Amino acid sequence: MNTEKPRTRIQEKNRAAILEAALNVFSQAGFRGATLDQIARASGLSKPNVLYYFRSKEAIHNTLLAELLDNWLDPLRALDANGDPIEEIMSYVLRKLEMARSMPRESRLFANEIVQGAPRILSEISGALKDLVDEKAAVIRGWSEAGKVARLDPYHLIFSIWATTQHYADFDVQVRAILKPEGDAHFDDAAVFLKHLYCAALKPG
Repeated sequence: MNTEKPRTRIQEKNRAAILEAALNVFSQAGFRGATLDQIARASGLSKPNVLYYFRSKEAIHNTLLAELLDNWLDPLRALDANGDPIEEIMSYVLRKLEMARSMPRESRLFANEIVQGAPRILSEISGALKDLVDEKAAVIRGWSEAGKVARLDPYHLIFSIWATTQHYADFDVQVRAILKPEGDAHFDDAAVFLKHLYCAALKPG
């Protein structure tokens, strides 16, 4: 039985403000570089007020990571074993690229956690994420063995999709310094390039 009282509207507003501020701070400074003082200032709340909602910096970080992981898995969950193989994989590529465009802070938060050895989410990576990747790798392997896509390692295909899409969020400063795009126009160019790259790689020989 859940005895936790429902949050009031102001509590929901303050909690959301803390998480939004923390996302900015963590994505820029990483877990180690971020402080509760920075998060409090960014949220417009006092440090004691922040600690009223979250008992520690780690509790805020864990909440963000838990929400992020659930969203992060959605595009891969959507890969349909009954769909057209190349269309399904390309849809996954484009969904991941769109997440890099619309959720760059979340991508950098995740990348920072991984670079530090994933101390707070290793169990989830070894559990739910691995199970899902295993499931979808088996689907892709089945397509490959049936001659519907090229013979390739499904795990390294998935890793390459992560690398070629999340790069645009995690290395945003570098990408923009080199391309000097107008707004987010480079994401449209990236979509064209990745369609060509993966369609050519996936086409059965």
